[in-house]
Amino acid sequence: MDSPKGPPKILIADDNPQNVELLEAYLADIECVTETAVDGEDTLLKVDSFRPDLLLLDVMMPRLSGFEVCRKIRANPETRDLMILMVTALNETSDYDRGVQAGTDDFLSKPVNKVELLCRVRSLLRVRHLNNQLERTLAYLADFEVASRDVGSR
Repeated sequence: MDSPKGPPKILIADDNPQNVELLEAYLADIECVTETAVDGEDTLLKVDSFRPDLLLLDVMMPRLSGFEVCRKIRANPETRDLMILMVTALNETSDYDRGVQAGTDDFLSKPVNKVELLCRVRSLLRVRHLNNQLERTLAYLADFEVASRDVGSR
């Protein structure tokens, strides 16, 4: 699943160090680069600096909730295409609805099951990779179309 820029980058945003440690251990089975964030504000800063392909986002965090972080990411044209997997102990239908409204791509319930985590991470990274390929292809076709018009107008 490597992109032309190297292995995928995954940001783990959770204020509980044990949860972060567990997720990092589980992700060791995937070739990826990980970074961590400890609260909502830190998550937004790391999204801008680290430019992850996937965000594993805890919902209940200090400073900004995962819902608020998700909304801010989706509102920013630079980050709106980031794949977001909400990892949460919340399991009410209304919580899932709030996550969908905020713009999450998927949910994972705590306690995290390793097999389920790896399946969802691989799937979301595959979607991200295919979206990137599509964007590159569309940009190439747009450039080709402009070049063809320029040649035809001579």
